[in-house]
Amino acid sequence: MKFERVSSGAPWEKKIGYCRAVRAGNQIFVSGTASVADDGSCFAPGDGYKQTHRCIDIIETALKKLGADLTCVVKTRVYVTDFKRWPEYGRAHAERFGANPPASLMVEVRALVDPAMLVEVEADAIVPNGK
Repeated sequence: MKFERVSSGAPWEKKIGYCRAVRAGNQIFVSGTASVADDGSCFAPGDGYKQTHRCIDIIETALKKLGADLTCVVKTRVYVTDFKRWPEYGRAHAERFGANPPASLMVEVRALVDPAMLVEVEADAIVPNGK
């Protein structure tokens, strides 16, 4: 089986020893993805809706590098630091996946790597035959 790996360039990838996504055959596994701005800082501090969109943007970029797109996503896991704000995260998730909703989980965690980060999204995808 062929393995392909892509990096997003996030500062933690090399420090911790992981990559943004791995394709194994027709399956793609996307690491937990926080809302990181291009300069490595937190994107949209305090805004769960914008942060969720940013997480999914980063996931989408990784999927495209591996020959897939958001329609291939079959499962997401959404880790949030304040479950009371679920409508913000959920609205962004629905906007991005609404036409092709994946199975999903949202769970509250105590903290993420940067205290300004409110949400982290992980995704699994299956690439249809021929892609």
